[in-house]
Amino acid sequence: METRELAYFVAVAEELHFGRAAQRLGMAQPPLSRAIQRLERRMGVVLLERTSRAVSLTPAGVVFLTESHKALDAVAAAVRRAQRAGRDVPRLKVVMKPDGDAGLLERIMPLYRRDPDAVDVEVVVCGIGEQAGMLRDGRVDLAFLHAPHDDSGGFDTELLLTQDQMVVLPRYHRLADRSALVLADLAGEPTPRWPGTSPEEASGPEVRDTGQLMQLVALGQVVALVPVSVRRHARSDVACVPVLDAPRSSVLLAWPERTRSRAVAAFVRASTDIAAGVAVAS
Repeated sequence: METRELAYFVAVAEELHFGRAAQRLGMAQPPLSRAIQRLERRMGVVLLERTSRAVSLTPAGVVFLTESHKALDAVAAAVRRAQRAGRDVPRLKVVMKPDGDAGLLERIMPLYRRDPDAVDVEVVVCGIGEQAGMLRDGRVDLAFLHAPHDDSGGFDTELLLTQDQMVVLPRYHRLADRSALVLADLAGEPTPRWPGTSPEEASGPEVRDTGQLMQLVALGQVVALVPVSVRRHARSDVACVPVLDAPRSSVLLAWPERTRSRAVAAFVRASTDIAAGVAVAS
């Protein structure tokens, strides 16, 4: 099976329309239809149900779409990692969302630089929920992830820190002056919809970065449950109140399975050493 065939199937599966998929791929529709038919014959399963009005995924098609994404990401990741490894000056790329390191990175970097296997580090700050995808497709070498929200499947990970959570409220909110809350106090409040979640899971707008989140909170559009480390960057027009029965949030350092990079290993060592010291201090 060729990656080209996977790309054809993914385009049709995402568009659910052969004409739009062909346009997206820059090809005519008849050869695209024939390619999908050949793919189904070779696999021995029907991937797409076709009628005169609609195209839909079969159960086999749903599974194959997920696996096709993984396969295409793996190929793209292999190319990107090989290109970076072939550079004259090696560099490590680390991704996190704003404050996604819980304040650890500023302590990790000096210790990492003292390691003989250290190389230059480029820190990439991304939107909420984008870290795992960037690590999976090879754009970065390491990522700070948050459990249970981020998908760590296919990665090796180290647990660095576990934090309590708090709610961020507008300064004028009826609960803003409380010393602590429980989740039941927040029943009925509008909450942000994080990337990758459905509209049924939250009543507020989709939020993609911390700056947008703080703005929406200040305007009274949402209240948000976040790790306590976010307090360092809270605006003056919002209030941060501990939520006593909220599940704890974990900060993970993640890298691709079977990585043999000595620079990655050195960064992991420095990170776990710093995290262990933080845990002892607290």
